[in-house]
Amino acid sequence: MVLEMYLDLFSQPCRSVYIFAKKNNIPFDFKQISLLGGEQYGEEFRKINMISKVPAIRDGDFCLGESIAILTYLAEKYKTADHWYPLDLQKRARVNEYLSWQHTAIRMHGSKIFWQKVMIPQVMGVEVSKDRLAGTLEDLEVSLKLIEEKFIEDKPFIAGEQISLADLVAIVEIMQVSGIPLSSQHEFDMANLSLSRS
Repeated sequence: MVLEMYLDLFSQPCRSVYIFAKKNNIPFDFKQISLLGGEQYGEEFRKINMISKVPAIRDGDFCLGESIAILTYLAEKYKTADHWYPLDLQKRARVNEYLSWQHTAIRMHGSKIFWQKVMIPQVMGVEVSKDRLAGTLEDLEVSLKLIEEKFIEDKPFIAGEQISLADLVAIVEIMQVSGIPLSSQHEFDMANLSLSRS
């Protein structure tokens, strides 16, 4: 049975799983789940992931949710190149450190920006106050600075000389934010972020 991936590529975590599978030639059957259409709450999808979130996978009788769990599962099952999820204990710890941190930092703040600048105005027809948006942008800028100064430091990538799962997860979050039009007062230059180094 072919691995099934339940995704909405509108979602950053879904994109990280999709990109990883494509880059590593992992065969899968793409199952589109429309988040805006509420398909994640449907009875059929809840059989795959009762938490009603994407991404999710079904590998035979085994179902799994949460992008980080899926990424590490795929890396280990398909024995992808070591740089993605290194066997070296300390390199893997660096990858895990970033993957653990990002949920309540860049992911949370980037998602708030997306909701405040795009979704709330479009779905609810109201603008978020400039003060609230400014506070969220400040939190996001702190996270971006930490990615550069703590996680990357003077290395090309988070775990060293090659891209890892940590970098892939960081990239999809940063790219989501970089596509959102921000006020000129709070623009930040994504090109200066060290993730662009190769």
